[in-house]
Amino acid sequence: MVSIPRGFRDFPPPIMILRKKILGKIEDVFKRYGFDPFETPALEYWETVKGKLGEEAEGRLMFIFPDFFSKEWYTLRYELTFPLARYIAMHPDTPLPFKRYHIGRVWRHEEPQRGRYREFWQCDADIVGSPYPEADAEVISVNIDVMRAFDFENFTVRINDRRLLTGIFEEELGISNPLPIYRAIDKLDKVGEEGVRAELSRLGLHGPLVGRVMELISTRGDFSELRHSYEGFENERIKAALGHLEEIFSIISDDRLVLDLSLVRGLEYYTGPVFETSVSEPRIGSLAGGGRYDKLIALYSGRDTPATGISIGVERLIDAGLELGLFDLIERSYNEVFVVSVRRESWRYAWRVASALRKGGVNASLDLMRRSQSSQREYANKIGVKVIAFVGPSEEETETVTLYSKDIRKTVRISEVVSSVRELLSLS
Repeated sequence: MVSIPRGFRDFPPPIMILRKKILGKIEDVFKRYGFDPFETPALEYWETVKGKLGEEAEGRLMFIFPDFFSKEWYTLRYELTFPLARYIAMHPDTPLPFKRYHIGRVWRHEEPQRGRYREFWQCDADIVGSPYPEADAEVISVNIDVMRAFDFENFTVRINDRRLLTGIFEEELGISNPLPIYRAIDKLDKVGEEGVRAELSRLGLHGPLVGRVMELISTRGDFSELRHSYEGFENERIKAALGHLEEIFSIISDDRLVLDLSLVRGLEYYTGPVFETSVSEPRIGSLAGGGRYDKLIALYSGRDTPATGISIGVERLIDAGLELGLFDLIERSYNEVFVVSVRRESWRYAWRVASALRKGGVNASLDLMRRSQSSQREYANKIGVKVIAFVGPSEEETETVTLYSKDIRKTVRISEVVSSVRELLSLS
């Protein structure tokens, strides 16, 4: 049996054409904000990565394997931020801020399900070097502009700050190890409030404390209306978080950006603001997310280097867009014109016509299978070309081409074929 591994996919032309169009639009947004392209190897030394991504990733989700020739151990790229951190550590003289975008494949050994695959693409934009809220505001603005570029209307960007969580749970509520509580809160979308309550009770929290935790994580909405809920706390972490968030909200005046204390993504990763973007329908999980990670680069370099970034989940964005009718798979080929040889002896003239079209910037194909005229037409229709150009002895003799597009038929001189085809394409 011929097959491919679970969680991996083939992308035939209609799907790949849509994907490249979407990736191109995302790239356009990145470039508009002044981010430059960046690439890293698909493989990293396991020794370089080991001990930095957390127990779950390294123990269950990463593809780790030996090279039987060199005896080195490698890992497939798990995500795009750690390779960036490794690069900055290797190139300490990089001018800051370093603004890069990276669009590439990553691999995770998790159970395949809707919107989740073992090989998938991420689109990241990161700013290295700035500790200030305006850098966080910029990557969040990139996130919002990407969603707008695809006409998503029903989306929300939820934001929180890890310092706010730490200040409340550890310093104000006196919980010495809040990590299991954060993990319970992180299940809110899956198990609901009652499920989280039950999990908190199972962790040993007494009734009043469970109620206080649930009250705190229910805070969601406009920052200016909600910040007073935390102003009674006096510790420095909460004050720093509120000041940072206040500046972000003052820069981004968009009601889709909301404060949400239940957002606890990246428990081992983020140090400041964190955010996630989701749509109300379909319920497919977050389409994008990111945050500030000021300690990550130090894992490689030994020097704290402030950084913040956004990652667009292309697979979920495409799945959601298709379900909402924002995307379609109508375009089946990049071919715009197919040149049909009415007779075999006209093949060289067909080649000449195809060459003229290509030189004029028109995507053109011609018969390479020595098929009959009817078989050529059938193939052209199957791949979805918009214009068919017929050439035969009479066209060759008069230096003309007969063009068909929908209900339009016209014969033009070969010198006019490019402009005539462009006119027909504009009508299709």
